[in-house]
Amino acid sequence: MKRKVEKTDVGVIVGRFQVNELHPGHLDLIKSVVAEHDRVLIFLGLSAARVTRTNPLDFEARKHLIQQSFPSVEIHYIKDQPYDDIWSKDLDTMIHDMVGPGHTVTLYGGRDAFISHYKGDHPVQELVQDSFTSGTLERKKLSRKVKESPDFRAGVIWAAYNQWPHSFPTVDIAIVDKDKNRLLLARKDNEEQYRFVGGFAGSKESLEESARREVMEETHCEIGEMKYITSMPIDDWRYRGEEDGIVTTFFEAAYIYGPPKADDDIVELRWFDIGDLVHNVADQFALEDTVIDTHMPLVKALIQYYTDFHMGDEVESLDTKEVQSDEK
Repeated sequence: MKRKVEKTDVGVIVGRFQVNELHPGHLDLIKSVVAEHDRVLIFLGLSAARVTRTNPLDFEARKHLIQQSFPSVEIHYIKDQPYDDIWSKDLDTMIHDMVGPGHTVTLYGGRDAFISHYKGDHPVQELVQDSFTSGTLERKKLSRKVKESPDFRAGVIWAAYNQWPHSFPTVDIAIVDKDKNRLLLARKDNEEQYRFVGGFAGSKESLEESARREVMEETHCEIGEMKYITSMPIDDWRYRGEEDGIVTTFFEAAYIYGPPKADDDIVELRWFDIGDLVHNVADQFALEDTVIDTHMPLVKALIQYYTDFHMGDEVESLDTKEVQSDEK
């Protein structure tokens, strides 16, 4: 561990240590600082997102990890902030509250640590590690292993309970012909009823981009401008009884060209007369024969959308006639 620093009273290490075991680089860093200071504080970065791939371990787990090898080191946490200046001010305040008046402080970190983000008052020293192990790669390796131990199973259960309930975004698209007389619905294998084309939204896509991608993957058709209809939770069987759930964003889009071709997890595509669906909405049993139960609320939302749209047209037409009559 190479370093050049004027000795101060207190050494402060800022890092994340998101690993199951301290690797040689971590050990070298902490040992180097401990050798130069009678008092060492470690501030562990605390993410606002819980149990993610980048930040899987909470504060207590990492605190115990470090104290097993360095029991004399004081372990604290520093919450992540959206702006570097706010984060730096928080860190300086915490250090000020813990360090005696007149005591000098040096902050330490590795090459990829906090140094470029710190805008505070204390001197910072980069410690160049003689050995380096990627925490990202180590976590990825661990993700492939299942250990046959009660502690491993307990950890999995802990992780499941120590994160916020997830709302998984999906998109569904009502593909209609240019005259809005017909609606293209899809059927999956082992299902008798039909559903709207759609699927899970991409994590790096807008909802509109996800919708166009799903249409192309499942139908190979080109669609025109998409219009937002509504959003709603979907009672998907995979999440019944779970805290997590699906919320879909529902669009209408005009079919442009391309013969519909079932693909991806779709085995059949079929055009339906929208007028028949309107009739079936009043007949619950007829609707159940056509549309899968989880998508029946979407059919009703589509029919309501068209009803409101046409009622708006009628009101606008009446207003126009009244204006024309007044002018006469």
